[in-house]
Amino acid sequence: MKKVDVVLGLQWGDEGKGKVVDVLTPDYKVIARFQGGPNAGHSLVFDGDGFVLHTVPSGIFRKDSVNIIGNGVVIDPVILQDEIEAIEAKGVDITGKLLISKKAHLILPTHRMLDAASETAKGKGKIGSTLKGIGPTYMDKTGRNGLRVGDILSDEFIQRYEALKYKHFGLLSQYKFPFDITDYEVKWFSAVENMKRFTFIDSEFAVNRYLDNDVPILAEGAQGAMLDIDFGTYPFVTSSNTMTAGVCTGLGVAPNRVGKVMGIFKAYCTRVGSGPFPTELFDADGERLRQIGREYGATTGRPRRCGWLDLVALKYAVMMNGVSELIMMKADVMNNFDTIKVATAYKIGDKTITDFPFECPNDVEPVYREFPGWKEDITGVRKYEDFPDRFKQYVAFIEQETGCPVRIISVGPDRNEIVVR
Repeated sequence: MKKVDVVLGLQWGDEGKGKVVDVLTPDYKVIARFQGGPNAGHSLVFDGDGFVLHTVPSGIFRKDSVNIIGNGVVIDPVILQDEIEAIEAKGVDITGKLLISKKAHLILPTHRMLDAASETAKGKGKIGSTLKGIGPTYMDKTGRNGLRVGDILSDEFIQRYEALKYKHFGLLSQYKFPFDITDYEVKWFSAVENMKRFTFIDSEFAVNRYLDNDVPILAEGAQGAMLDIDFGTYPFVTSSNTMTAGVCTGLGVAPNRVGKVMGIFKAYCTRVGSGPFPTELFDADGERLRQIGREYGATTGRPRRCGWLDLVALKYAVMMNGVSELIMMKADVMNNFDTIKVATAYKIGDKTITDFPFECPNDVEPVYREFPGWKEDITGVRKYEDFPDRFKQYVAFIEQETGCPVRIISVGPDRNEIVVR
């Protein structure tokens, strides 16, 4: 019996999930997104051309693939329509390749306004929201007020929409926040009509039937483990369960039907928005990582905060996700550093800890292990044995500390710039 394999990010997002899923998809018939929304930005580069996916699973460009937007995802019809049009402009016939769960929740225009109003009201305490309406949509989901994709087909859809919109108007009246949804609402209803050309499915039955028929499925996560609503750096987190456990609730599969878990991490760390980041660099090394790695948000365009690899956080994410193998991204960005550091512990006051803490105070001090840089261009490497010895020492140390093998190493943005061990 087939199981759902999982690929997800182990840091604060932006690890390179889009490229990895695109590389892995030849081994899988079905690619399924299980959580998050258009706050995701999964970047793909192939044949020298770049593309960013926000809602559609990253297998969409692979021939004969089936791509499922699962029930744990929240969907903005306008953003989805823009994405679909861009994919179709590449010559991809997406209609028969994209299936949408009836139980996925819809992001309304007023959800976006609530997101912006709430973030503005937080002032200096803002969490760094992408302002896509994700949080308010999940709040309505758990508050049992939300609209779902399946509701689009109901005769009462307009009435349900209006009722929720006016509830939101009441909430917005508590903020001194000017807003106008008129134009976006017109686009929104047009995009909802466009969604009807796709097949809405009971995704939990579809996924389990694929497994029963030995069809291989890859579950694609969005954001990163350290942004999980329960186990991330709360409150600077996203609004969904980004860890392996989210596959069960976001696709409707039992825990014993989850197979291999592939965890993606960068050879260093980045973060967008506010929140703890113990290994963040404010010096020339941090700026070099940002410039060489082109560390700007795929969804927001915001400069990413950059720092050394944090093994305290990475080991925590490996444990929480049951990771069976690791995938290292952007190793090539560190080609020319004289010294490379890895945090193996935190010093907080007079205590040194190796467990990721409940809260990371501002004065947390990373305890670093230093490695000599490999000082070679590794972008042309395609076999592990051809890597410089110093790079292999770096990889071996990560494997030793996490207890997981590094199976795939990315040495450039293109789908072909990769080493599989």
